[in-house]
Amino acid sequence: MKKQGLEVKEERGNRIFPVTDRSIDVLKCFEKRLKEVKVKIFFEEIVKDIIVEDGQAKGVKTNKQNINADKVIIATGGKSYPLTGSTGDGYEFAKRQGHTITEIKPSLVPLTCFEKELCLEMQGLSLRNVGIFIEDIEKNKKIYEDFGEMIFTHFGVSGPIILSGSSHLVRYKNLDNLLQKKKIILHIDLKPALSKEKLDDRILRDFSEMKNKKFKNSLDKLLPQKMINPIIEFSKINPEKQVNEITKKEREQLVHIIKDLKITIKGFRPIDEAIITSGGINIKEINPSTMESKIVKGLYFAGEVIDVDAYTGGFNLQIAYSTGFTAGKLF
Repeated sequence: MKKQGLEVKEERGNRIFPVTDRSIDVLKCFEKRLKEVKVKIFFEEIVKDIIVEDGQAKGVKTNKQNINADKVIIATGGKSYPLTGSTGDGYEFAKRQGHTITEIKPSLVPLTCFEKELCLEMQGLSLRNVGIFIEDIEKNKKIYEDFGEMIFTHFGVSGPIILSGSSHLVRYKNLDNLLQKKKIILHIDLKPALSKEKLDDRILRDFSEMKNKKFKNSLDKLLPQKMINPIIEFSKINPEKQVNEITKKEREQLVHIIKDLKITIKGFRPIDEAIITSGGINIKEINPSTMESKIVKGLYFAGEVIDVDAYTGGFNLQIAYSTGFTAGKLF
């Protein structure tokens, strides 16, 4: 990308982004390079099928013409973001040629919650440097753990660490049943840098400065404004109670809530809101050295149409770049 004039930056977790934080700048790099190497692009034509003769890919059939080619690469993307043209056509093209399509699911997608009113109250609240883990409470098993940024929405939760968590959750065994039984819990540590003891000390200091205030007016230094009422509700401490009347047990409950705010996961947002698609063309049917189909000669695959996906932060783009390069270098 640097050769095309795009500077990138590395963020936590080896995530790579343009320094401009604009995805359109990545697209412009590709457009520039396509013009440099004089790639011919057919606009306003819809590919209807792959032309295959005697087990060999010979080109593509569009709504206007047949285009002959020595080889064909299917790089149509997954089924997420349909407004970009990624509508799942590639799966049908591959299926007609005998390929297996693993189950298509949303990945890197926001999560919905049962506590909808709570999330709605905190809608738009962005949290930085928080710790999370997603737990199967039926098996007492951690599914995913992370640290970073998240955001509350009108339907639940989103943000980088939530999206990455969704890619683990979508593959979890017996997930639908567990979600229905309300057994998948998101735990949020709002103050991961503080132990419970240090957090308690911090709260005591705040309380000592505000001893004549009501509890509901004593948390401004500790929590974002949108989070104060929900935390008070969870703590079950009377919001009208004077700070100097709050007991040690009540304070311990407040510490516990701040260190372990629990949200019950209901499910995933629709696939058209997902960043990427989980599932796709079975990788066992593709030669990893060339990305060529093991079923049809001259037919290649690249990008999200394949059953390969990763975390947010440039990793899925790297999959697209690497598989695209591998498939295209033989031309």
